[in-house]
Amino acid sequence: MISFEKYTLDNGLTVILHKDINTPIAAVNIAYNVGSRDENPNRTGLAHLFEHLMFGGSKNIPKYDEPLQRAGGENNAFTNVDVTNFYITLPVQNLETAFWLESDRMNELAFSKKSLENQRHVVIEEFKQSYLNQPYGDVMLLLKPLAYKVHPYQWNTIGKKIEHILETTMEEVKEFFYTFYAPNNAVLSVAGNLDMDKTKAMIEKWFGDIPMRKQYQRNLPPEPIQTEARILEVERDVPVDCLYKAYKMGKRIDPDFHSVDLISDIFSNGKSSRLHRNLVKNKQLFSSISAYVLGTFDEGLFIVNGYLAPEITFQQAEDALREELDDLKNNIISEQELEKVKNKIKTVLYYSELQVHDKALNLALTEIMDTVEFINEEENKYIAVTPDDIYLNSKKILQENVCSTLYYKAKSAHKNSVSV
Repeated sequence: MISFEKYTLDNGLTVILHKDINTPIAAVNIAYNVGSRDENPNRTGLAHLFEHLMFGGSKNIPKYDEPLQRAGGENNAFTNVDVTNFYITLPVQNLETAFWLESDRMNELAFSKKSLENQRHVVIEEFKQSYLNQPYGDVMLLLKPLAYKVHPYQWNTIGKKIEHILETTMEEVKEFFYTFYAPNNAVLSVAGNLDMDKTKAMIEKWFGDIPMRKQYQRNLPPEPIQTEARILEVERDVPVDCLYKAYKMGKRIDPDFHSVDLISDIFSNGKSSRLHRNLVKNKQLFSSISAYVLGTFDEGLFIVNGYLAPEITFQQAEDALREELDDLKNNIISEQELEKVKNKIKTVLYYSELQVHDKALNLALTEIMDTVEFINEEENKYIAVTPDDIYLNSKKILQENVCSTLYYKAKSAHKNSVSV
């Protein structure tokens, strides 16, 4: 259970404060309600590029890292399909330094040509190294547009292609900033051994005068219901064949999410899980296999992927995988097996409440996703899942006739045969 206080400044900035008397460190987290789903389809990768640009200097602070390091602080950031997040940890007595830094770049960036060119180069190199030149790096660049045909989840956070990043202009950068990097499109969360009154006064001092901007109205095209199986086969210079299967699932805030998340754990959380025990250890059809959910704010994906063992065909591997999925769909899971995965989830939730950085992050993201009050309901929602819920949701989600399947073939390996 995480205690917090939430309020809103006059300019629309949502503030969430959590007092933790057990640490000398404070965490400051700012989540902006913008991700790659908010991009123009003809200019993708801009949200991620902009995450980098935020470290290129603001109006009054040319070098973000230097004053933070002098204050004993550390920082980082990430962008995904739904949100862009920045965080700082530093000694609580230096908290005002974090507010000074974050407020200045929320107010206005330096918008220098040099910064844009430098960060453009960094992002393009990341695109090449992590997605184009790395074994299996382009999997999501292939799987997402296979599964999504209309919704902007069809492209990865890095973007569709390098040309979109290369062609981004300073005018587009400024428009993106003033559209999304606004106090009324952000959540500021602070966790640590806070003097609550002083913290509120500092937040008002540094953030209160930042002007509210025109509120962005998200109007994304809904993904049509998938009515048939989709298949893509590619060949790459990789060590072994790999199978990816993507099934549609609901939003992160949907009532069924916790049940579907537990289904992924039943299949692949630990060496005693079903897929590892049966397909890796016993039948030796895969060298490794996993199942996981993309807990996205809009309709997500339940993904199963496995690396095939030597001399195993895609047909053999997929037939055995379908047997495992059908077993869960056709038989009620035991209370004991369900309780095992629930206990693992409870452990994860417990550890997520130990570090101030994690608490500040989770408070902000939960508020962006829906409402921060949701954060203290998570454990009970997992506990409430029944064997019947697992049975019904596995039938609902794991439908082969609407699955998107990627056969990722190794050039150097045997030529697998598969019916498509």
